[in-house]
Amino acid sequence: MQGLGKTERGDQGRDIDRTSLRSTMPASGPLQGGSASNLNMNLYATKKTAAEGMLDIALFLANITHMKTVIEQGAGYRYYVAVLTLISFSLALQIVAGVLIIIIARGDITEQVNQKRLDSLNNITTIVIFLIFITNIFISVMGMERTGLFARMHF
Repeated sequence: MQGLGKTERGDQGRDIDRTSLRSTMPASGPLQGGSASNLNMNLYATKKTAAEGMLDIALFLANITHMKTVIEQGAGYRYYVAVLTLISFSLALQIVAGVLIIIIARGDITEQVNQKRLDSLNNITTIVIFLIFITNIFISVMGMERTGLFARMHF
């Protein structure tokens, strides 16, 4: 196999394109034995925070959909008030977490003066997300009324 880059003979007599191999090899970094200075901690933290924010948005939308379903089922739903209260609490916590995530994402972790504050905000965000998790477990346990085809089937 001959590509655009330099080639050499492989173990079985085939030509190996060293240029194409270079693009598939892992970059040198702390895990591959390279130096830690190659890792941009601020970029890593920003990407991590952005991913966390996207997951928060997905859960926020799922809770809004869940709330809409409970409201459509009406006050006759067994856990109507409890589920609406828990979903509202979860949505409020998600808004708080979202604001904290935005604040964290805007900070520069490489600056020494910001590190302690960003670490504290990150810990607070983790606690808030844990509370969201626990709240959503209770929401799921209370479930929703069965509707449609499966409501008529008795197992």
